[in-house]
Amino acid sequence: MNIFDDDDFMVTTPRENFISIIKTANENIVANELEKMVARLALAEKLLEENGLEEQYEKTLPSFALAEPKEYENRVNSLFIETVGNIVTQCE
Repeated sequence: MNIFDDDDFMVTTPRENFISIIKTANENIVANELEKMVARLALAEKLLEENGLEEQYEKTLPSFALAEPKEYENRVNSLFIETVGNIVTQCE
């Protein structure tokens, strides 16, 4: 017998939880966190360019999930969890 509801945090994936939270949380907080995420990506791209790694990034990106699926999954899940944590703590 499953003691958790289907919507329960413990039975959803980090991605599913992220989608659920951004749909129901305060829109301004979600927007701010998404802007922070995009700013982080922009900085990462700038650092790649400055260090001559953008070509290596473009070659590696498509195969990353296939070559190292566990690390890829862990990194993606970590970003979802971090963002959800940031949103939820501000909505309390």
